[in-house]
Amino acid sequence: MVVLAAGPLLLTGCVPEKPISGPAKSPQATAPALKPPEPANAPASTAMPPARPEVQALIDSVEVAYQSGVANYHAGKLQPAKTDFDRAVDLMLTSNFDLRNEPQLRDEFDRILDAVNTLETEALKQGNGFAPKLEPAPVDIANDVTFPVDPTVKAQAIAELKTTQSDLPLVINDPVAGYISYFSSRGRGTLMRSLERAGRYHAMISAVLAEEGVPQDLIYQAVAESGFQPQAVNGRSGAGGMWQFMPSGVYGLGRNGWYDERFDPEKSTHAYARYIKLLYSQLGDWYLAMAAYDWGPGNVQRAVERTGYADFWELYRRNVLPQETKNYVPIIIAAAIMAKNPEQYGLQSLTPDPPLVVDTVTTDYSVDLRLVSDLVEVPVQEISDLNPSLLRMSTPADAPFELHLPAGRKDLYEKRISEIPADKRNQWRFHKVVSGESLETIARDYHVSPSEIVFVNQLAPGDDLSATDSLVIPVPPAPSSRSRLTLYRVEHGDTLVTVADRFNITVQQLRRWNHLTAARLVPGRRLYVAEPALVTSSRHRSTTKHAGATKNGVAHSTPAHKPPARASAGTHTTATNGSSATSHQPTESVSLNR
Repeated sequence: MVVLAAGPLLLTGCVPEKPISGPAKSPQATAPALKPPEPANAPASTAMPPARPEVQALIDSVEVAYQSGVANYHAGKLQPAKTDFDRAVDLMLTSNFDLRNEPQLRDEFDRILDAVNTLETEALKQGNGFAPKLEPAPVDIANDVTFPVDPTVKAQAIAELKTTQSDLPLVINDPVAGYISYFSSRGRGTLMRSLERAGRYHAMISAVLAEEGVPQDLIYQAVAESGFQPQAVNGRSGAGGMWQFMPSGVYGLGRNGWYDERFDPEKSTHAYARYIKLLYSQLGDWYLAMAAYDWGPGNVQRAVERTGYADFWELYRRNVLPQETKNYVPIIIAAAIMAKNPEQYGLQSLTPDPPLVVDTVTTDYSVDLRLVSDLVEVPVQEISDLNPSLLRMSTPADAPFELHLPAGRKDLYEKRISEIPADKRNQWRFHKVVSGESLETIARDYHVSPSEIVFVNQLAPGDDLSATDSLVIPVPPAPSSRSRLTLYRVEHGDTLVTVADRFNITVQQLRRWNHLTAARLVPGRRLYVAEPALVTSSRHRSTTKHAGATKNGVAHSTPAHKPPARASAGTHTTATNGSSATSHQPTESVSLNR
């Protein structure tokens, strides 16, 4: 699933080689007009052989979902648009095709990601985006305003600096004093909330900075960059995460269709510490390193060469820095001085968020976060917040991922997840039985049949639930031929087109697998919705054989642009929600893998 940007924050981007200029556009309620990209079959500058029929069928399905998203987007229906875009990418990522070895499908994948990212960036510029806004960081609200210097505040800050312990060379001058005045008045609430959020990550950041051998007080650069919001996204540059890394660049952070490590607080902090240390080694001054982090090392180096001064304040006075960078360093210094002297600046009532403490399990299978929520008995929002780097509602299907769980829940998770077949963990659910519930009510809640629940839980027909603590719920599979539940019961209103679309197959495949000649489907008939195996017995059907998921995008290199960014408030949903599909009947030989 493509999970789109977390909010239209206008944060400073990390290391752009050219400053970003121009005011941000005011918010509007509807999506901006944007010309959709050319269709997949548009003439190309270089000839490519036609796609294999089954690949072309998949591309056609992707195009239908994408074009629906474009239509919803331009109608201002952003959540339905996001669902459509998610489905378009899901169709490719959950197919049995290897994107790296199918050039037409690989091009379609890149084209769709480029198009969706462009639409998302445009939405961010208009002040909406595909998800709720995050709170602006201090550098956002203070960047374009000049604040008068209060002589009393400046004198007090100078006196306090004499006893302030710091491993950075803190100074007091008019720019720094101006921001102290601002954060003591109009900007006080923003600074306080940033420092409150810092409590969640302070211990981790401190340990990482120590491990990487850089000053501890560099933590206050995160105040300026994101206000300690791991899912922050810059609507202008595409920079993202707590430390606002650009989508392109070699920082040791992985990005693919499943996750973006820029949004992982710990991994991005390691990348930040290594990068700021590199900038310091090149420029020999922490203030210049901060400026280079904001403006780009090449720009700062050229300013030094042009003026002959390797000193931030001299470059400031000579007006060779962009205004954003001139403000950037004083904001960080002001935040550090105030945080280190809370009583003098009325911050003593500030209550930091509790430190983040987690258990970690490494998954080598795809597991839906809603199932994780079921297993460890915490809201899915909490699971989402603990794993901000995930772009989808599930972990990767064919690559290891460090899944964070609430502290103390690892054993419970591992015990319960073992009850669910590995290939069903991205769709099935786990249900704690409550007194008074019946198979019928539970089945209705999950849109499955009671017989399916009985089947996978090895219950006897007619059993009540009085002695049952929990149930595994076989939620219908996502629309993908990977499913081993290969039979579907036709319901009233079903057509060849709607059934084929639901399971990501073509009408031709549906006809061929089920020997259909008529255009009308008879309610109650069972249809194969994945290619059936040869019948080896007149009395028993064999299960459909699947090779399993290929490496289809996790290792694929995505373009150097802003990827779909992780929403911070659990807004990352998936279009493969089995609960919306109608009930499927299992084949006679479904394996429980227990």
